[in-house]
Amino acid sequence: MMNDANEISHHTMLYGVVGENAGQSSLSAVLNKLFKANNKNAMMIPMNIRQDDFYYTLVNMKKSHVNGALLAREYTQSVVELLDDASDAVKLSGVCDMVVRDGQTLFGDVVFASVLVEVLKKRGAKKIALLGVNGYAKAFCLAAKSFEISYFYDDLEALMQFVTQMQKRDADINRMAIGMQVELSSYDAVVDFSDFESLDMVCSLGTLNLDIKGKKEPSVLKARAEELDVSYVGFDGMLEETAQEIFGFLTKKRHLEDDKSDMKF
Repeated sequence: MMNDANEISHHTMLYGVVGENAGQSSLSAVLNKLFKANNKNAMMIPMNIRQDDFYYTLVNMKKSHVNGALLAREYTQSVVELLDDASDAVKLSGVCDMVVRDGQTLFGDVVFASVLVEVLKKRGAKKIALLGVNGYAKAFCLAAKSFEISYFYDDLEALMQFVTQMQKRDADINRMAIGMQVELSSYDAVVDFSDFESLDMVCSLGTLNLDIKGKKEPSVLKARAEELDVSYVGFDGMLEETAQEIFGFLTKKRHLEDDKSDMKF
């Protein structure tokens, strides 16, 4: 188990952060502090996995000592076909960012949608502008039931299909595209899951502006927020909330029942 020297025994519950550049993230350190503060016999480690090795890594996790993993965005879609079971959010959205092993089966869920909801609640946001129609936008809509959401995208037909699938009656849908002038300052927060190459059409942003891009990933929202001198929060600004969400998820899955009170070295 993990002790004060961060040692690992055969009984330690090991988890990974799986991505092409997983070692660049500080999430493992934040989550490990949370494990230690709660006396849990668990540890998360970065796992730099290339695209060519991802399938092999996940399939072999079923027979390994790794009990689960948080997945970087480049793997959140390809992993779905490798799961034995999944949450309703994964089934609807087609994305999965958290995998846990139960015996020799893999279960998948989405945690980042809930992370964003917690960040928004902490900041007192109620009125949200949601940009994009991808899987994460769907997962966010499922988790964000307490907010008033307006929907923005450049393809109105795709946007209509999105709100229909999400069963949002009388949804406030808005087209935004290059060449337009879009005002978002009336919103408490802007959440960006779009595939826009630029947000130059946005003349004003919300009080708070969020996406889940890492600090070394290009973010059009971050670039526009800096140009307009407004607040931006990306993945690295939500590490505490992400660690708490993963901790809660693992607790619900009964993965953290062993603790440091049993000295099993």
